[in-house]
Amino acid sequence: MPYTTYTQQAIPSSSVDEQALAQAELDTHLETQAEAVAPTQDPLTSRDRRIIGEIIEVQPESVRTIWIEGGITVWVQFVEGGRLPFDRNWFATRVAEVKATLPETPLERNERLSDELEKACTVFGLYHGEIDWLGFSTKLFQDGRFVGLIGCARPRQYGVNRVAASAEQVIGLLGVRAAVAA
Repeated sequence: MPYTTYTQQAIPSSSVDEQALAQAELDTHLETQAEAVAPTQDPLTSRDRRIIGEIIEVQPESVRTIWIEGGITVWVQFVEGGRLPFDRNWFATRVAEVKATLPETPLERNERLSDELEKACTVFGLYHGEIDWLGFSTKLFQDGRFVGLIGCARPRQYGVNRVAASAEQVIGLLGVRAAVAA
């Protein structure tokens, strides 16, 4: 009975290099396509980067990300490569100190107020139109009907502005009652 013996042939190194290059090109293409379809969300805000930059004395834009390893070490990864380790407790203490003294930028303030408004609208069963970012004002609607206009404004020279500490209080001043869950 005849037997056939198979032997493994060596792949020329140039073929391996070409295959590795083609695979790397395909991987890059797939990453690009995936990013276009579902962009990865950056876990760090610009304020986070400012705080980290202040702590370790680097430009905020140079910080790519941070993570905690083993519950002990905070690692800061940089955009241009490289990373630095810090003790978690020391880093947390410094974050609290810097947060307390770092002023909010106008963009950060708008983002915070926008989030607060969104949450307050949910509580009252409202929705709002486009936000005028220069005056941070918007029209509120409930069941398709206009409820009122809220926003931040310069104090009036004559008359009295109604001021509230939160978006929920502002909506309450309009006479809107909180939505009741059925």
